[in-house]
Amino acid sequence: MSTTIMDAVQVPMVVLEQILAEPADAVERLDQLVVSGQAPKHIVLRLLSEHFGIAPIEYDEMILLAAKTVLRLDLGHLLAAGWFPIAETPAGACIATSVPGDPRVAEAAREVLHARSLHFRVALPSDIRRFIENHRDVNPGFPASAGRTALARLRTWMAEQRTLLAGYRTSLAKGRTGLAFIRTGLAFISIALVLLRIFGIGILNVPELVLLGIGAAMTVDGLRWYLPIRKIVFPDVTAEATFETLAVDGLKRTPLTVDTDKGRFDYASSESTFGTTILEFDPASGGQAFRRTPPVDGAEDLRMHWNRLTPVMRRRFLAIDRTDLAEERTVLAHYRTVMARARTGLAFTRTGIAFSGLGIALLRQFPASAWTVFDLILIMMGIAMTLEGIHWYLPGRRTTRKSAEAVRKTFSKMSIWDFIFRPFHKCLHPDDLPPTLTIKGSYAPGIWGTTGLALERTLIAERRNVKSRLRTVMARSRTGMSFIRTGTSFFSVGLGLQVYFGSAILLWTLHNAALMILGLFLIADGFFWHLPAEKTKKEFPYCFADMEIMFPDYAKPLSFWKKVIFSHEGH
Repeated sequence: MSTTIMDAVQVPMVVLEQILAEPADAVERLDQLVVSGQAPKHIVLRLLSEHFGIAPIEYDEMILLAAKTVLRLDLGHLLAAGWFPIAETPAGACIATSVPGDPRVAEAAREVLHARSLHFRVALPSDIRRFIENHRDVNPGFPASAGRTALARLRTWMAEQRTLLAGYRTSLAKGRTGLAFIRTGLAFISIALVLLRIFGIGILNVPELVLLGIGAAMTVDGLRWYLPIRKIVFPDVTAEATFETLAVDGLKRTPLTVDTDKGRFDYASSESTFGTTILEFDPASGGQAFRRTPPVDGAEDLRMHWNRLTPVMRRRFLAIDRTDLAEERTVLAHYRTVMARARTGLAFTRTGIAFSGLGIALLRQFPASAWTVFDLILIMMGIAMTLEGIHWYLPGRRTTRKSAEAVRKTFSKMSIWDFIFRPFHKCLHPDDLPPTLTIKGSYAPGIWGTTGLALERTLIAERRNVKSRLRTVMARSRTGMSFIRTGTSFFSVGLGLQVYFGSAILLWTLHNAALMILGLFLIADGFFWHLPAEKTKKEFPYCFADMEIMFPDYAKPLSFWKKVIFSHEGH
């Protein structure tokens, strides 16, 4: 923690005067003494005012330029040059500067502002920096990417990613519907051909042809739904990108692209740091990836002294929180999408193993004939369908594991609710107590004005994240059930072949045993993901009753809030 004015050694007045008399870096040295608490700010400003013969000015959050003026300014250049226009009128401009005697400041100000007259005020470099940071809409020491406009742009982009992923999951659901058509159609075709094989030409040919026609139509229709979905890859796909955290210039770079054709999904979301690091677009990505900055100096100390912050500074931190929450929702949406694709592939696997089993049964039951070609076609088609689905098992399982880790890690961290409504015994100092929400009915538009609304938006965003985590848990449960169904198909086919044909042929016996062992493994793996997910789901009231979750309205007095008590008895 930085040294405060209360415990810093005060520099005598004569030393301040000696520093000011020195021509080199006098203002910067005095500013350092003020920042470290070794010299009172008002005394240093008075000395500067007397030395330069112009009035002093301190940083004030309420001093704001018009947007059209800010757009004309290169704030980074002004920070290096040591000046900032604190007011502009048709008659002229008022300039705050830490180098009043530098003629380059007046020349640059006239060139940029086109002002007919200039009025100067002397200010400390730290105050010039805060003027510029305030117009960048960032807290002290934060990068420009921490501005609320920049963060809103990033959140909008992530919202677009989630929308694309939602559309992709809908397409996958359509593909699974197509697979259901294919399974039904192939079942009709198989029944018709098996009947024809057993009974030959006769009166049954009429229903057999009907079944054959219906099956062919359903199979073609299902393929028309499934094949386009099979070709789709994730939005913004690139050939070599993977969801991995890469080191780029000492920063963490998180690309939001994935190579689904290779089944890779190794994304590790960056850690939320409660406003001490900032998510920002990575310039090297062309606006298609973001990175997290290194920890901002002094950010943690600033955040923990919440009650000492101005409303604007609080809103900036809350905007950072909402961006971190948006990142988590986007990551969870990617996890759910990969798990949905795995379930779609495994639906094809179950169909494939059933057809392979049917082909093997027919091949072993009947002697070799022209129908043997049909048996082999069934077997090969089933193998192809099985491999198609198994292709998505491993990435689906990896994502299921990563989603479980992400949700578990998030639940173990402090949330925005824990920070804002912190228990009294966890507060270290009266200045660090959580903000009070005591308001009067006559207040408008609510507590702290727009700061209260920003708090409410952040708390609602956190609730959306809670539900997003629950949806991810339920998706993990459905994926586990898909593993179980697929394992049951393998085990049932292996067991059925073994029971019907016995153990006369060793190779077929080993084949059947392998199917049953693989089925048992998939069933166990499915329960490994399904049961914990079901346990987590039961801890939430959203899934078990018709109810409406009311969000608190902080614009109303506390006495007007309605209360409800939830009981877990009987569950």
